[in-house]
Amino acid sequence: MFLNRIAAATAAALTLAAPALAEDAVKIGVITTLSGPAGYLGQDARDGLMLAAEMEGGKLGGVPVEFLVEDDGLKPGNGRQIAEKFMYDEDVKLMTGIIFSNVAGATVPDVVANDVIYISPNAAPSTLAGEGCNPNYFVVAWQNDALHEAAGAAAKKLGYKNAFVLAPNYQAGKDAIAGFKRTFGGEIAGELYTQLDQTDYSAEMAQIRAANPEVVFQFHPGGLGIAFMRQYQQAGLLGQIPMVLSEPSTDAVVLNAVGDAAVGVVATAHWNRDFDNEANKEFVAAWEEKYGDRPITYYASQGYDTGKLIASGLAKTGGVDDLDALRAALKEADFASVRGDFKFGANQHPIHNWYILDVVKDDSGVHTKTREVLLENYGDSYAEQCKM
Repeated sequence: MFLNRIAAATAAALTLAAPALAEDAVKIGVITTLSGPAGYLGQDARDGLMLAAEMEGGKLGGVPVEFLVEDDGLKPGNGRQIAEKFMYDEDVKLMTGIIFSNVAGATVPDVVANDVIYISPNAAPSTLAGEGCNPNYFVVAWQNDALHEAAGAAAKKLGYKNAFVLAPNYQAGKDAIAGFKRTFGGEIAGELYTQLDQTDYSAEMAQIRAANPEVVFQFHPGGLGIAFMRQYQQAGLLGQIPMVLSEPSTDAVVLNAVGDAAVGVVATAHWNRDFDNEANKEFVAAWEEKYGDRPITYYASQGYDTGKLIASGLAKTGGVDDLDALRAALKEADFASVRGDFKFGANQHPIHNWYILDVVKDDSGVHTKTREVLLENYGDSYAEQCKM
């Protein structure tokens, strides 16, 4: 594992101006998962973040920035060590990037306690949303439970009365099932916690078949979701028991890998590439120009929005010397989000819309198509517990 300094600039700026830029640039520490089956999640969040700066000529909010990027390998201890290196060796005052909640839980509390601002592009565990909230902690993506509360609300709206639920046995998995159950309100025909490194779900398939629920909700991000969806089809369950899923189980990489097995699945999301707003059109065009056929995931959109949020703060403060001013500027969320309307709740987690999406197949392949708004201006279940 090594520290990879990446100045957010064009290729010319990287080769000609990097030494001068690094002297004055605001350092942004990026701790993220870049390796293993879930590595694409961190890669997309990182690249979305850096794309926002590249589109501004190596700056965010008119301020030169330098990204210090390191792979946590999905290991909480690594995340904490990287954070300590950034804080104590690099004097970083602004961090982002963590994808998994077990890494966030081990890393973020120490970061914010040391008066460093952390902005999450993905992981948002319940433990940091309520009584554990902090003025130095902002979340751009969603709160973990809210992500799956949307799926529960969709399953209820679609008329399902009982569900089988599965998720990995870590904080985000526990938040996922709690969130789904909170809004679904129906009978739970079965509840299972899988392993975070699991690849064989044959035992789970047998238990789903035996329970014979009306619908299945499962949360398995990245490579876990690909394996689960393929095995669900191979077990012959796809045509028998429908799925209502939250967005990590239906991102573009998962759908590309699974293909026809995902068609007909109902998904919920806070963003989709077909959103008809100018910020999203600009982002999609820029991503496609830079990365060609590489699919755009939710993680990329969240990384990009993180960059835009940071830009909105730096535009008002000119840097990180006055952290009180930067916190105040960030809290205003004065930027155009790719998801449309966006503001922070009392715990500095998003208030935004959630949508029902359909997984369809057409000439462009298997993808999600936005159906309708599901939850409007929706926050999370922990904001009232936050006292700041």
